[in-house]
Amino acid sequence: MTTIADRLAIAQRRIAQAAQKCARQLSSIRLLAVSKTKPIEDIIAAYQAGQRCFGENYVQEGAEKITALKGDFPDIEWHFIGPLQSNKTNIVAQHFDWMHTVSRDKIAQRLNDQRPAELAPLNVCIQINISAEDTKSGIDAAQMLPLAELIAQLPNLALRGLMAIPTATADTELQLKEFSMLNNLFQELKSHYPNVDTLSMGMSNDLDSAISCGSTMVRIGSAIFGERNYAA
Repeated sequence: MTTIADRLAIAQRRIAQAAQKCARQLSSIRLLAVSKTKPIEDIIAAYQAGQRCFGENYVQEGAEKITALKGDFPDIEWHFIGPLQSNKTNIVAQHFDWMHTVSRDKIAQRLNDQRPAELAPLNVCIQINISAEDTKSGIDAAQMLPLAELIAQLPNLALRGLMAIPTATADTELQLKEFSMLNNLFQELKSHYPNVDTLSMGMSNDLDSAISCGSTMVRIGSAIFGERNYAA
């Protein structure tokens, strides 16, 4: 039976192979281990295998894990990657290092206002609805620069880049089309804000396409931690 350390190593090899195929430096791509619904023991197992960046989708669950682990594991970098209601922005502002799913002025403003003064600015990515699906969160491409302009003016936020959840498909051509569109937006954003450096796209089923199109951060969950238990 494979362990979390084994599966983490396999994921890292997949990323390395994908980077090699498109002649990219492996150091330019980060692995975000998505630990939602998984117990603290699994996070510790991944940490002991060298993983430092973890993604959580649920506000309260994530905050509880961060509180439980920050004393013994202060170098874990915590990323919030799920949808966020405005009445829960304070939890993300107070606990997380990164927020990947900013798509409204109101959310950005509240995160800024609620970020504790003693913490570094909250790193944020704008979520783009690159597949234009009604069921997906995120903004249209045309809204990117106005939202970026607001975020750039907020002192307690640091604009880092873009994030997207593309169409769930095995169609490589469609994957490449959507990832290329997102990379074009990323390059446009970088031209306005040189500190932008993060393109958060790609998961287990499409990481090769994502990396070939410039992803700097891939989000992998069940391939590392096993299938999730949503009934828990």
